[in-house]
Amino acid sequence: MSTPTVTTAQIDEEAAALACTGAIAHARELGIRINVAVCDAAGTLMAFRRMHGAFLHSIDIAIDKAYTAASFGFPTAQWASILAADEALRIGIVQRPRLVVFGGGLPIHHEGRCIGGIGVSGGSAEQDADCALAGLRAAHLI
Repeated sequence: MSTPTVTTAQIDEEAAALACTGAIAHARELGIRINVAVCDAAGTLMAFRRMHGAFLHSIDIAIDKAYTAASFGFPTAQWASILAADEALRIGIVQRPRLVVFGGGLPIHHEGRCIGGIGVSGGSAEQDADCALAGLRAAHLI
């Protein structure tokens, strides 16, 4: 009888740090100041960076965007279309702690599995999402 094993791909601290650096580089190009967070598949924070002058309240928003994207496996911006079709869900789900239903959070996928999320806060929802995407590209996560 063989011993069962479980292997799961994980985002490591180096990739998480690179994603933060890439997001910040793009924010500089856009002329905005951001907070950026990367979490693993369990929603545990792996890396965080804050640009000097970024909104303080955006610290937790960035962390929660990463958490939301990792926990559902799709971009936080996708919530708008999901909530538009279901009034009960729209009323109820926004009561959940740490759920962010606007853009700036992206899941991190590897071989068809969600292994984490990246969240950016400080610009518009579109700018935040663009910075998150730049972070994933910089870390070769897409």
